[in-house]
Amino acid sequence: MNVGLALWLLTGFTEFHSGPVTIADREAEEAMMSVILKSFPAHAVFGEENGWRCVEKSSDYVWVLDPIDGTKSFITGKPLFGTLIALLHKGKPVMGIIDQPILRERWVGMEGKKTTLNGQEISVRPCNVLAQAYLYTTSPHLFAGDAEDAFIRVRDKVKVPLYGCDCYAYALLASGFVDIVVESGLKPYDFLSLVPVIEGAGGSITDWKGDKLHWPVSPESLPPSFNVVAAGDARVHKQAIDVLQGH
Repeated sequence: MNVGLALWLLTGFTEFHSGPVTIADREAEEAMMSVILKSFPAHAVFGEENGWRCVEKSSDYVWVLDPIDGTKSFITGKPLFGTLIALLHKGKPVMGIIDQPILRERWVGMEGKKTTLNGQEISVRPCNVLAQAYLYTTSPHLFAGDAEDAFIRVRDKVKVPLYGCDCYAYALLASGFVDIVVESGLKPYDFLSLVPVIEGAGGSITDWKGDKLHWPVSPESLPPSFNVVAAGDARVHKQAIDVLQGH
């Protein structure tokens, strides 16, 4: 599989125009699906809007798409939404793209390679204790029940809690500007593309138990919900998991 060709083909399909978010979502996803299936007919695609599509009955390679991550930001004019594109091999994310069309920034992560931002290699920053960490989450109102209690425990231990970046928070983490991102109730299309980006920059991203993130998607799959924690420094990542687990 020629990953470089895939990136080149997808370049023209990650910018949006004004209009109802449902139209922008669907048209962007259809454009990407069309390019992928034409270029890689043996692959499958799973989109947030349209679900599974594949010429064959199954495929080891599945593209997972979120055409507009951060729809509330999009419809209110906040320029921090983005396009998320993941490529899975047997359920494991091996390539991820975070594309921010307003700022014209594109993070690309590939298994076994350094993550790049607009072609330049980037890396996370060191932060050895949670008390010195800058934390992002999309909104504190997205946590409920035990997940809310767990988030509050982490929030109360960090240096600075910040809100409202959607997928851009993970891009900032990969670039070394923040230290930790904690979120609850994410779907696979919300986070699978982030895994190669963050790991390729030297960071860690898992569920709240510390388990690796993957998704063995099939035509019958319904997207489950995940609690996700990402950190630039492995020490802070472990400390955050301990706090989330109530240890």
